[in-house]
Amino acid sequence: MQHTVDTSPYYRPGGASAPVSVAPMLDKTDRDYRFLARLFSPHALLYTEMVSPKAILLGNREVLLACNPVERPLALQLGGDDAGELKAAIRVAADYGYDEINLNVGCPSEKVQQGSFGACLMARPEHVAHLVAEMRSATALPVTVKHRIGIDGLESYEDLARFVETVAGAGPSKLTVHARIAILGGLSPKQNRSIPPLRYDDVYRLKRDFPHEIVEINGGVTQLSQIRRHLLEVDAVMIGRAAYDTPQLLAEAEREFFDPAFVAPSRGEIVERMIPYIVERQAAGRPPHTVFRHMLGLFARQPGSRIWKRSLSGGIARDADVPALVRRALARVPREVLERPVTAEPAESMNTVGAGA
Repeated sequence: MQHTVDTSPYYRPGGASAPVSVAPMLDKTDRDYRFLARLFSPHALLYTEMVSPKAILLGNREVLLACNPVERPLALQLGGDDAGELKAAIRVAADYGYDEINLNVGCPSEKVQQGSFGACLMARPEHVAHLVAEMRSATALPVTVKHRIGIDGLESYEDLARFVETVAGAGPSKLTVHARIAILGGLSPKQNRSIPPLRYDDVYRLKRDFPHEIVEINGGVTQLSQIRRHLLEVDAVMIGRAAYDTPQLLAEAEREFFDPAFVAPSRGEIVERMIPYIVERQAAGRPPHTVFRHMLGLFARQPGSRIWKRSLSGGIARDADVPALVRRALARVPREVLERPVTAEPAESMNTVGAGA
């Protein structure tokens, strides 16, 4: 499924240098979603959900780290503040074929704060630099950092620049900057994705002030035109929930920023390609509904969407006849919807919702 191209002026091979990526999203960017995303874009950089080093060291490594080679280029995002645990987790992950290791310095959840990592680490730039240096000593892969433009009490551009200057000294391969501050008290993670205002100009300025750093922008990206605009100012763009809710955006990005010859599949083709994957996962003990949940929005705002969602929701038996079940649902969707390439949507269906991760 994957192939190498060099015909686009934007294209740079995988890992930290990919011009478009899909954000790590809790309970969304698991391996089943990533397989689906690859059908829309063979080259966009994908991320795992945030994984705790402790979980890797003490838990089921296969469940946490195993992935399909087709998911590459693929980054592993780690969330922690203990250099020893991070290094040990990176060494364990070395056998699983990742292309990048990312440190989460942006998650604002209370649980993460209680662990002293995520966005609260922005108050400790020297410690973040130490973590990055130690992580780099444990791997030859790019080590990158995803952070906010600030947190409560450290909200100015000058605070951001001081953080980046310190962390950059440790040699991260890329800085992914969510263009909102994180409010660590009083807002939920969901509210932190929408209530603090976007400050894209601060990220643009950061790239101008630190021209030798690879700077990726994140937050509120829902349209191809926004990606184009951002790439005039920074090196890369990370798409959040729009990539999950309206995956045709990924197909558009693939064609524009990676491979101009990319032929976008139809929704019907995507579903047909998913069937053998679901059967394979089912044989390995994965209940069908855990894959179906990522496919429920495939026909959003299209005729047949409701019956499609009803058919693949609810109590589906672990040993269900997946091909028969899926094809019965497909039969209820109009042929013109099934056969239309995902990049040839009616204009009204391209309106995206939600904010970036």
